[in-house]
Amino acid sequence: MDIKRVLLIVGGGIAAYKALELTRLLRKAGVAVRPVLTRAGAQFVTPLSLSALAEDKVYSDLFSLTDEAEMGHIELSRQTDLIVVAPATADLMAKAANGLADDLASTTLLATDKPVLMAPAMNVRMWEHPATRRNRATLQADGVQFVGPDEGAMACGEFGEGRLAEPQAIFEAAMAMLAGPAGQPLKGHRAIVTAGPTAEPIDPVRLLTNRSSGRQGYAIAAALADLGCEVTLVSGPTALPAPRGVRRVEVETAREMLAACEAALPADIAVCVAAVADWRPETCGVAKVKKGDAAPTLTLVENPDILATLSKSKTRPKLVVGFAAETHDVEAYAQGKLARKGCDWIVANDVSIDGVMGGDRNTVAVITQGGIERWAPADKAEVARKLALRMAEAVS
Repeated sequence: MDIKRVLLIVGGGIAAYKALELTRLLRKAGVAVRPVLTRAGAQFVTPLSLSALAEDKVYSDLFSLTDEAEMGHIELSRQTDLIVVAPATADLMAKAANGLADDLASTTLLATDKPVLMAPAMNVRMWEHPATRRNRATLQADGVQFVGPDEGAMACGEFGEGRLAEPQAIFEAAMAMLAGPAGQPLKGHRAIVTAGPTAEPIDPVRLLTNRSSGRQGYAIAAALADLGCEVTLVSGPTALPAPRGVRRVEVETAREMLAACEAALPADIAVCVAAVADWRPETCGVAKVKKGDAAPTLTLVENPDILATLSKSKTRPKLVVGFAAETHDVEAYAQGKLARKGCDWIVANDVSIDGVMGGDRNTVAVITQGGIERWAPADKAEVARKLALRMAEAVS
């Protein structure tokens, strides 16, 4: 039997104690664990405890002649099937995102050619800081996968997003990545994912758009690709990098988005996450509309309905999923949308909740003909992972 190997990097934070339980779960599942303990991490858990649970030596010093002679950092980074960073501190994420390598953990991350799973843990303000958001986007674009963080009370006394995911959740994410081809149930399948806002021009300067960041759609595209799917991401204007392994088609208007989706057919799955403008100006001025004594009159015409069009297409995908972003009566509106559009699922979310529109978290309900399944609040990447697995079950 081929034994799977995990290199576990334990960062410095009070949540480091959960790395002990994660180690126990991995070993119980027959996974070999080789720990790398940062200097800060050793302030919270001891090398002896980690070594006893891992049943292997703990590595910590980049400049240890003994360690380098026995198992150098290059070998550490290569002789593994998966690197798990738990907790992934803001410092470790920043180093990895920017290619810094001043200790064993960061040097190992830079030297590896193996998949990486990060489980972030930090104060809510640190997690929400623009620098951390940039670093996370960079790491995701580089192919790093994330689990968590969760929302809740923290050791610092604050409440919010930043708690390390529970060891069981990290374990499950790690095992899914270790599954390899068996963990890619969508191999040979094709998907279309729409994401971001559309932008409808009023004149060469002004346009009608919305607050969508595209994060949920991009996360879904990445999650489907991780399961082996060939993904075409049709994206409105966003500042996000294209996920690794995903073909991105950039558009602006709803009509351009529909044309790109139809060009990507046939497909097995279509996921319409984009916040598409329902209306557009009837005409677009060739010159900037100047301010006058009275406000100009703007005549709007209806945009094509991308979700309904794909649902009724002659080359209809096997599974068509729509999103319903609402501010009130969320489930009722979503059920009506499911009936009108002819799609298979509607994923409903309440965008009146702070941090959903443009943020990293989401609270969704999956609505089908069979009923409503309400999910607990989670990071958008975690929502995407769960949805992708459900889609794989539906089309397999």
